[in-house]
Amino acid sequence: MTVAIEMGQTTAGAAATLDLEELLATRLLVQGNSGSGKSHLLRRLLEQSAPWVQQAIIDPEGDFVTLAERFGHLVIDAEDHTERGLQVAGERARIHRVSTVLNLEGLDAENQMRRAAAFLGGLFDVARDHWYPMLVVVDEAQLFAPAVAGEVSDEARKLSLSAMTNLMCRGRKRGLAGIVATQRLAKLAKNVAAEASNFLMGRTFLDIDMARAADLLGMERRQADAFRDLERGQFIALGPALSRRPLALRIGPTETKPRNATPRLMPLPEASLEDARAVVLAAPPPEPVRAPRRTVAPDLLGQLMAAKSAAALEAPVEVVEQPPLSDEQIAERRERVDRILTAVLEQPDAGFQAIGVLYQEFGVRCRIEGLAAAVPDLSEFRRMLTRARAGLGAADVANSDEWQDVMLRASILPEEMQGVFLMIARAAKEGWPCPSDAALARAYGSRSLRRARRLLTYIEEQGLIVCQLDGAGRRIVTLVELAWATAPGDPDADETPLEACSDVPA
Repeated sequence: MTVAIEMGQTTAGAAATLDLEELLATRLLVQGNSGSGKSHLLRRLLEQSAPWVQQAIIDPEGDFVTLAERFGHLVIDAEDHTERGLQVAGERARIHRVSTVLNLEGLDAENQMRRAAAFLGGLFDVARDHWYPMLVVVDEAQLFAPAVAGEVSDEARKLSLSAMTNLMCRGRKRGLAGIVATQRLAKLAKNVAAEASNFLMGRTFLDIDMARAADLLGMERRQADAFRDLERGQFIALGPALSRRPLALRIGPTETKPRNATPRLMPLPEASLEDARAVVLAAPPPEPVRAPRRTVAPDLLGQLMAAKSAAALEAPVEVVEQPPLSDEQIAERRERVDRILTAVLEQPDAGFQAIGVLYQEFGVRCRIEGLAAAVPDLSEFRRMLTRARAGLGAADVANSDEWQDVMLRASILPEEMQGVFLMIARAAKEGWPCPSDAALARAYGSRSLRRARRLLTYIEEQGLIVCQLDGAGRRIVTLVELAWATAPGDPDADETPLEACSDVPA
């Protein structure tokens, strides 16, 4: 069966059609500078083909989520899922033939590449019995298949580029028809662009991109200037699914609208200069309240230092040998220091204060308790703070081989993340419910729940934990190779101390 979908009209007024069956056997490349109408073209193509074929859209800006309202696409917010979860989602989407939109909005460039690669990998690796025809549209493809290395890690770039190459080079036999759109041909990896057999070239101004577009269309270099004169929504089409000769066409209207529409000119609001001043220069919102720093008046400090220097000159120097401490005394001192640190962390804003402020408060309390000699340096205090935020004392770690192993595993993480990992490890060892996002954020020193979820994803990517959701949407975290697993816990629950979780039924 031949299905011809109407893309618009040619310059002669005839209908410009695209052979969907031929497109599934080949690939399509769309190129045009920002504002040339690429997203409008993709939307028209998706709307016209939606009744005939399954679709998957890799959407870095969230433009295509509106397709869900009219055509029933499943919108997947990549920010809310792990890479493994997105890979499984891709497999299930193909098995059950569900059209999807992978919304990557809100993620940085590296995480966009990693999650897009995982989702494409799920589409690609599905069993042969489920190789149904499918259009896979990748908007802003230069982000996922860059021609040169950028600011992202080499690992993320290789993962994404490999997934895009598989889609364009090996996807046809698996029923995957790749459609890639890019602003700059020069920024798109050549092995991805070269696999396309159909082309839609829009308005382009840079000489290097015009020359490459002319080469792809089989046009002479002197004809490349024609790409500058194209209007918005006009494209030059070439390919077995479009036209055997270069054909100018204008894309037709769409039924749905992008969520991020182009701003329109509109008159400025009428307001007096004084009103504008009152609005623009109003006092900023108050900053988070921080604990006041204890400072000593400069004149008093100078007097104390002068008095101390004079006393040191007058008094003879005596070396007093301190007797060695017994094991009981060392244990008692360690317990008192742990108790002081716990008291510091119990303050309302302790979880969100800088480590320097906490260290100063800890040192003052130790001196008040007569433990000035037991005050550790800043690096040791960091390690103590990491253990304390997880509810562990120094003795717990020193006297347990299991916790020594856990500390060794935590050492591969940045220092500020180790406390989060130890908190999860303690909950898993005791069989308590998994800490909520609020509890994890506080252990990290943040109020952002989104950052807490990203922390879990990062720790899972390091191979330390595995996150799962049960049928009720509760989170279970398992420590790799230790066979420790938390009880199911609500990620959206309020912040609850770990000790309070021991009485909560799983």
